[in-house]
Amino acid sequence: MSPPATPARTATKGEETRSAILSAAVEQASAGGFESLTIGTLAEKTGMSKSGLFAHFGSKLDLQIAALDEAARIFTEAVFLPAMKAPRGLKRLQALFDNWINWPQRASLPGGCPIDAATREYHHQPGAMRDAVVERQKHLGRELAKAVQMAVETGELKRDTDPGQVAFEIFGMLLASYSTDLLLGTAESTRRTRIAFARLIEQHRTPS
Repeated sequence: MSPPATPARTATKGEETRSAILSAAVEQASAGGFESLTIGTLAEKTGMSKSGLFAHFGSKLDLQIAALDEAARIFTEAVFLPAMKAPRGLKRLQALFDNWINWPQRASLPGGCPIDAATREYHHQPGAMRDAVVERQKHLGRELAKAVQMAVETGELKRDTDPGQVAFEIFGMLLASYSTDLLLGTAESTRRTRIAFARLIEQHRTPS
C-alpha cells in the first residue's frame, strides 16, 4: 500500500511578500543596476513601507545579494533546468544555448541580464557584492564546461576538445550578443551569435 501523498506546502504571507519584493528588485537591477537598489527606491516601487522592507532585508547589501540570488534562481529555471530534459551531449548543449540567448526577454527583463549587469557594475569595486558575483559566475562557467564535457563523453565532440575553452567561447558569444543587441537589434545580434555557435560546434565535432 502506498503511503498517503504529502500535501503541497503553501507559502506563508511573509514568503509571498518577500518573493514579490525580490521580483521587483530583479526588475529594478536589470533596468538600473544593483546600486540602484535601496530600501527607499524599492519601497516606492512596491508600495511598501521602509519599515516593512527592513523586516525582510536589514540592509542595502542584504537586499542586493538576495536580488542577485533571485536572478540566479530565475536564470537556472529558465535556462538550465529545461535543458536537463534533453539527452546528454550536443542536444543538451544546444538546448542550453537556445535557452540562454534570449532568457532576459522570456523572463520579462527588458533591461537585460541582471547577472551580466552586476559583473560589469562591480568589476572594479571590491567587496561583498563583487565576491558574490564572481562566485556565481564561476559556478556558471563550471556547469557550462560540464555540459561540453558530456558531449565529449558521448563521442559527439572530439576527444581532445578542451571543455573549459569551449565554455569560455560560448560564454563570450552570449555576452557579445547582449552587448551588440542595442547596436544591431535583437534579431540580427541573435542571428550572428547562432552562426558563431554553430561554427564552434562544427570545429570540434567528431567526424562522421
